[in-house]
Amino acid sequence: MGVRVVKISVRNLVEFVLRSGNIDSRGGYRDADAMQKGSRIHRRIQRQMGPEYRAEVSLAVEMPVSCDGLDFCIIVEGRADGIIDTEEKVTIDEIKGIFMELEYLSEPFLVHKAQAMCYGYIYGKEKMLQQMVIQMTYCNLETEEIKRFQEEVSFDYLNQWFSELVQEYAKWAAWQLKWIETRNESIQGVEFPFPYRTGQRDLVVGVYKTILRKKKLYIEAPTGVGKTLSTVYPSVKAMGEGIAAKIFYLTAKTITRTVAEETFQILRDSGMRLKTVTLTAKEKICPLEKIQCNPDSCERAEGHFDRVNEAVFEMITREEEITREIISEYAQKHRVCPFEMALDVTLWADCIICDYNYAFAPNVQLKRFFQNEKKNDYIFLIDEAHNLVDRAREMYSAILFKDDFLAVKKIIKGKSKRLEKKLTVCNKDLVDLKKNWEERREEQGGTGYVILENINNFVVDLMNLVGECDLFLKNHLDFEEREFVLNFDFQLYYFLNIFELVTDKYVIYSNVEERDGKQRFFICLQCMNPADNLKGCLEKGISTVFFSATLLPIQYYKEQLAGLPEDYAIYAPSPFDVNKRSILIARDVSTKYTRRNQMEYERIVSYIFQSVRKRPGNYFVFFPSYAFLQSIYNLIEDDQMWQKAFWDMDIVIQGQSMSEEEKEAFLDGFQSGTRKIGFCVMGGIFSEGIDLKQNRLIGTVIVGTGLPMVCDERELFREYYDEKCGKGFEYAYLYNGMNKVLQSAGRVIRTTEDVGTILLLDERFMKQQYRELFPMEWYPYEIVTLNSVEGYLEKFWNKI
Repeated sequence: MGVRVVKISVRNLVEFVLRSGNIDSRGGYRDADAMQKGSRIHRRIQRQMGPEYRAEVSLAVEMPVSCDGLDFCIIVEGRADGIIDTEEKVTIDEIKGIFMELEYLSEPFLVHKAQAMCYGYIYGKEKMLQQMVIQMTYCNLETEEIKRFQEEVSFDYLNQWFSELVQEYAKWAAWQLKWIETRNESIQGVEFPFPYRTGQRDLVVGVYKTILRKKKLYIEAPTGVGKTLSTVYPSVKAMGEGIAAKIFYLTAKTITRTVAEETFQILRDSGMRLKTVTLTAKEKICPLEKIQCNPDSCERAEGHFDRVNEAVFEMITREEEITREIISEYAQKHRVCPFEMALDVTLWADCIICDYNYAFAPNVQLKRFFQNEKKNDYIFLIDEAHNLVDRAREMYSAILFKDDFLAVKKIIKGKSKRLEKKLTVCNKDLVDLKKNWEERREEQGGTGYVILENINNFVVDLMNLVGECDLFLKNHLDFEEREFVLNFDFQLYYFLNIFELVTDKYVIYSNVEERDGKQRFFICLQCMNPADNLKGCLEKGISTVFFSATLLPIQYYKEQLAGLPEDYAIYAPSPFDVNKRSILIARDVSTKYTRRNQMEYERIVSYIFQSVRKRPGNYFVFFPSYAFLQSIYNLIEDDQMWQKAFWDMDIVIQGQSMSEEEKEAFLDGFQSGTRKIGFCVMGGIFSEGIDLKQNRLIGTVIVGTGLPMVCDERELFREYYDEKCGKGFEYAYLYNGMNKVLQSAGRVIRTTEDVGTILLLDERFMKQQYRELFPMEWYPYEIVTLNSVEGYLEKFWNKI
């Protein structure tokens, strides 16, 4: 065996070992160098420094270490922003772009200076220097004013300092080396834990080959194939062979994170040793009733960084399945923030189970894994991938409301003339943009959004405002409605961050929103296609697997989810017996908005009744909206005939804002032997990730095609994609709607033993453009009318 090696970047090393003190978010949402437009500022300063200035100098050093019975080597690597090497002296330059007013900066930040010192040590050792100058160059991102700090240091001092720094990290590196050896050895002996279902072996092989070839894979696999195990198992095997260093299991819903945890546990039961951590949103795991991340309000925030490394080390050396409960337990013991500690644990976990946001959203991304351009040995497993399109469009868009600028100005009045002045400037920009909107709206017929070609002047004024707002928050830690101003500061930051991403895949527009009877004017940076943004994140890993039961049409999802022509797509056949399910399409009913009347409602109720009366049991009925659901429910409740017809069936309604407890109670009511009808909304909490197996659910009625309501934003998408590819209706409405239909229908047949009916109520399902989106397992299906549906249902249930 060769010499064991652990690699770490200069930045990660100093930020990990040298952090100390409190958590304190009162000064704004940015840390000292957050939102740095690093590359632009760096390049400009570097160009100004003359011919003797060498920019972006790659440096690395190998440090032999003995720790915990192991001899190994730690390689510390990175790129120095600049080195000036003259006959007189050598200067190591570290550049940071910040929003802080430089007059308030009396000394460099410790972690910044430590980075420069690391580069100084590595360069000094390489060139056998005795002395050198460590230089910190700070640049204000608004004014581009520069302030420098210099300190001459000896190599002997840097040598001792750097050795102590590396030795502090050595116990972590030694643990990691030992753990990886244990983990990989255990994985080699793990076989697939169950007999392969139909198509499952091909799926497992496809995922493994995709990882080997460092490509992306798009999997459309119906319920029952075992998608989670079929993607996790080959990824774990690749990790055991040294192909991958970390797995990110990304999903949109809590229920699917639970499924992932259970899947890893199944492999542990087969002998696998693997450390998984599940991340929970801060508002759900914070022990306080109201989140206040500062030492005055939270005892755990005080000195958090002095204690957290000890807490993390104890956890990773003792636990393998690190759940929300485990994190809360250790956080309480060590008096640290559970959310921040969980993020730290991700550095040492083999698999991170979390929401999409942690990998993709600009504001909550796990920056410790994605902050540099280097490709890493990461595998991304993206569950329920159909959800990522809309989620990504949302996370890469930003909005600002004019009213908020005036509200903040009122709150801070008399506290800062400078901030008031900059708020006034931005508000004036918005007044001009609103006048433009009103004029152009009249030209367009009095309604709708107005597309903006250029908002550069407004953005410049925003940049001036955001620095002043940040400084104000740092200097004013306690005033009425401070939280509103803090949130406003974040919105400014986010808007400017997103503006940096704007390309031809964006539309900038203005419009008004109706709220509390008032019109609120806003500017929006709307992401129309998130592919480029997602691609930048996914390129930090070696392979990505997208999987879902509903990923049709596959080309649409490949286009929106950063697919390349050479990437793969797999359609896995359903393992279920088509004779155990009945799919019926009603051709004599419509849910079109123009057809919604008493006669159509009566017809829909009649279909629901026919569907549920032939076989006693539990059924779901999915509606396109709460309003539609309520109309049908009221008809049944208010009409004596329908009351009598449904007398022995318990109709329960999905609430509009259900807690986890209410959701569980709703589902617990659907047991074998009960007769319940659940009235739910397509695209809601009960249309995905719900497993009511066997007799707990024996049928579903889908009312309508699931198309989103016509609104300005949807029409914006329609117009954009009509121009791009002539498929505006499909991109804005059809694909989104049919996905909801397919997910809702997928609640019925969950296992090979399940039996059930799926009734589609809308004549539009007969159209070619809808039928082209039917999955293979929907064939064959039957066309029915209200007069014939009873016969088809009777025939099916008699056969069963």
